[in-house]
This record gives sequence, C-alpha cells and structure tokens, in this order.
Amino acid sequence: MNLAEQMRQFLRRNLNWFLTGGLALLLLQDIFGTHGVLAMRRTQQQAAEIRKEIDQLDAENKKLLDRVKALKTDSSTIERIAREENGLARPGEFIFKNQPRHGEGAGTAPAGDPPAKR
Repeated sequence: MNLAEQMRQFLRRNLNWFLTGGLALLLLQDIFGTHGVLAMRRTQQQAAEIRKEIDQLDAENKKLLDRVKALKTDSSTIERIAREENGLARPGEFIFKNQPRHGEGAGTAPAGDPPAKR
C-alpha cells in the first residue's frame, strides 16, 4: 500500500470526526466569535443604554429651551430671577435679609440636642 492510498483510507474512516470537529468549531465561532451571538447581544444592550441616555438628554434640552424661551418672553420669570438671585426690588419696596444667629443656621448644632440650661 502506498502513502496516497493510506491517506484516503484514513480520511474515509475519520471523515465523520473531521466534519463533527469542523461543525463544532463553526458553532463556537458563531457563539463566542468577534461577530457572534454574545457580541451581538452586548452591542444591542449598549445601543439600548445609549438610546436611553439620548432620550434623557433630549428631555433636558427641551427643559432648557423652555427656560430660554421663558427668559426671553415671560416678564414674571425675569422678575422672579431678579428678585431671588440678584436681590432686586421694585421702586418703593424694601428688602430685609435676616442673618442667622450665632450657633443657628447651616447645621452647627447636632439635631436632637436640647439647649444648654443656665
């Protein structure tokens, strides 16, 4: 028997194993490969997260555009901002600002402690 005939017999006997192994490799590539099922699912999840972020940004942009429109056209909004943020008043009005007493205000005393007795 020569070498070519021995190779043919070997291939005939093991053809099923070679086909099974090749199919298994193709399936592994389809599942775990660069463009496989898992990669596609991961990409779809990322796309959904990005769509959600875009929707949030669109809503924020709409709110900002509404505020810009109000600042350009609504006199009550302009007056409210002038009063609250800049401390402005109409002619004849007086603004009184109360300063917190010493020890009061921005959490200087822990909540729940009774005042000291004298």
